[in-house]
Amino acid sequence: MTAFLIFIGAIIALAMFAIAIYNGLVKLRTTAESSWSDIDVQLKKRYNLVPALVETVKGYAKHESGLFEKVTKARSQAMQGGSPEEIAAGHNMLTGTLKSLFAVSEAYPDLKANSNFLELQKQFEEIESDIESARRYYNAVVRDYNIKTETFPSAMVASMFNFTKKEFFEIETPEERNAIKPDFS
Repeated sequence: MTAFLIFIGAIIALAMFAIAIYNGLVKLRTTAESSWSDIDVQLKKRYNLVPALVETVKGYAKHESGLFEKVTKARSQAMQGGSPEEIAAGHNMLTGTLKSLFAVSEAYPDLKANSNFLELQKQFEEIESDIESARRYYNAVVRDYNIKTETFPSAMVASMFNFTKKEFFEIETPEERNAIKPDFS
């Protein structure tokens, strides 16, 4: 009888341990999904500023229509979304075209002094900073989640309940690792 109670106690302890692991995985997965939505919100704010920026620059640099088309196309592709890898690729493309747009504005002193343009520049800097912070947090949560899904004994519970590895939100090229920080002073 004592052996049976010890056996039952061990089974209960093992079940409680598995439940704790499962709950930890659920918490990390949910936190990762929530932090991804924070990135998505920041990216949408950024996408919404692009048309205003393009229109402001158009008023001063009418002959840069090819660049405006590239920016609009990059914004459209970036907004299509998908996996973190696809969104990062769109983010990279949009960042590159925006850098070109900010570089073009250097040739137009009136544009650099325009209050609307300066306000848009400030908003872009703030959003870039927010995206960077959200990306760091998301990647930290994904790191913790991925470690838990791949280490023993939690990997056993993860595989039983189909917890799969998540993708990091990574910037592809070294020059893209910096936020857009145009200086028009």
